[in-house]
Amino acid sequence: QVQLVESGGGLVQPGGSLRLSCAASEIIFSAYSMRWYRQAPGKEREWVAHITTGGSTNYPDSVKGRFFISRDNAKNTVYLQMNSLKPEDTAVYYCNANGRFVYWGQGTQVTVSS
Repeated sequence: QVQLVESGGGLVQPGGSLRLSCAASEIIFSAYSMRWYRQAPGKEREWVAHITTGGSTNYPDSVKGRFFISRDNAKNTVYLQMNSLKPEDTAVYYCNANGRFVYWGQGTQVTVSS
């Protein structure tokens, strides 16, 4: 059974950093484009980072220069390094694998608050 398991969320002060991880199992990880999304209470889910199978990355303007996505195909894991965090970054963060099929993780809570 395919699983995407996120970890690394938590409570952090404004200006702080967190690194999220998403470990995939039962898929050919290297064949999947990977994305991170987030969803804040009362808001729609939004995309925050994308990495292609070839390692190219892109980000929306809201996080560009602060968030960085990377992948380790040997570990079947994608990461999201989040720096200079703001209260408006508070959300549940989801990992997404897009290839022959589409898979989602269960999400990890990130709270940015003093």
